[in-house]
Amino acid sequence: MPWPHPAVPSPALALPGWCPLSPAGARTTQLLMEPPWRPPVLWDQVTLTCQGSGTAGDITWYKDGQRWGQKGGDHVTVTESGTYTCDRPGSGHSPPVTVSNDYLVLQVPARAQLEGDTVTLRCRGWQNRTVTRVSFYREREKLRGLRDGTELSLSPLQLSHSGNYSCKGLVGSWVLHESAPVTMTVYARLELQVSARELLEGDTVTLRCLRWQNNPVTGVRFYHGDKEVGRPLNGAELSLSPLQQKHSGRYSCLGRVDSGVSPWAKSAPVTVTVHVPVANATIIPGPLTHQVHAGDNVTLRCSVQVGSAPVTFTWLHNGQEVAQGPLLELRDIDVGHSGTYQCVATNQLGQDGHRVFRAFSPELALEVTPGSPWVTVAVGVGGALLFLLLLVGVIVAWHWWHHLDARRHQERAPPEPLAPLVEDPQATYMELQWQPWEPRDIYDNLHQKL
Repeated sequence: MPWPHPAVPSPALALPGWCPLSPAGARTTQLLMEPPWRPPVLWDQVTLTCQGSGTAGDITWYKDGQRWGQKGGDHVTVTESGTYTCDRPGSGHSPPVTVSNDYLVLQVPARAQLEGDTVTLRCRGWQNRTVTRVSFYREREKLRGLRDGTELSLSPLQLSHSGNYSCKGLVGSWVLHESAPVTMTVYARLELQVSARELLEGDTVTLRCLRWQNNPVTGVRFYHGDKEVGRPLNGAELSLSPLQQKHSGRYSCLGRVDSGVSPWAKSAPVTVTVHVPVANATIIPGPLTHQVHAGDNVTLRCSVQVGSAPVTFTWLHNGQEVAQGPLLELRDIDVGHSGTYQCVATNQLGQDGHRVFRAFSPELALEVTPGSPWVTVAVGVGGALLFLLLLVGVIVAWHWWHHLDARRHQERAPPEPLAPLVEDPQATYMELQWQPWEPRDIYDNLHQKL
């Protein structure tokens, strides 16, 4: 079934392992005591701690209804008997705690008493003085069949053990003293059972709310943290699906019992963890083809988009494992580093880590060019010039061969007829015999012809 919408949380219950809630669902302020016995006694050097929402600097302490001490600080050491409370702006006033300095005190453990538990009550004299001839009372009726001593053990607790308890005894003299009554409430014990505490995204978890010795419980509600996640239609079982990582956390159940001082009981919390398999592994930097030069340093980083920790990384070069970890550092590379690189992300999930998930990144092709970039450029330019020279040589050779072939054809052709003889022997002589001329020679020639 899909996740239901949150409803109004349960009434406040002072049970171990969870913070009490008010009927409106807000966290309430609580006074914790050390040593953890109630009522606390002055000669035990009691420390009170104010627990709740807000900052410690805003806490206000009260003694016997009056503001007490300086504002601030979440704990105090008590030096006077009286009734103490604290106030935190985020969660309000705490219930009162009375520190006793009586001659005879009955103490019970300062924790919630659950059916099936064992509890010990103790009768103590002022300043730890010896107490003799002790007897215990419930609702002012003496409890029978008890041996002499200062402690009373009740086991297993049942709802019927709830009530007001007191003790009587002789404290250091023959004067009989009686303690003030102390109220002890026994709550129904609810246990939350889950089908699995370690799950994967998309799985289904089943929650079951059971009472001690299968005693009846009704009105069951299930909680994720402080928010209600559902109520079963029948019985005390609820299935939640599909799970996402955000659904990890502490779950508990609340139920109503037919008897007892408190009609409501809440289970101790159970932690459920939703794991996410690794997916979408990538290598940085891209692109998928990377060109570098021999002697360079290259660093590759592998990451995943999703995946529950811990995630391990393995690097492959041409399909062979070469390194572990999210970083692959290649120093002073050469052509031997060329090839394809790939990272494999792995996480082992489940309660025993028996489910293994892997994500393979796209392959990155690394091309290493020999030599420095300037040498590479020079070699490239030299190759181009050599090609041009060869091309020019071919063209010149072709022209030379063509010219030579034409000359051979000319030599094989018949001689051309001689030009007719010129009648004027002087002109002929002048045309055939070349010698340097002066301008006056031209003038003399013309003058002779005239």
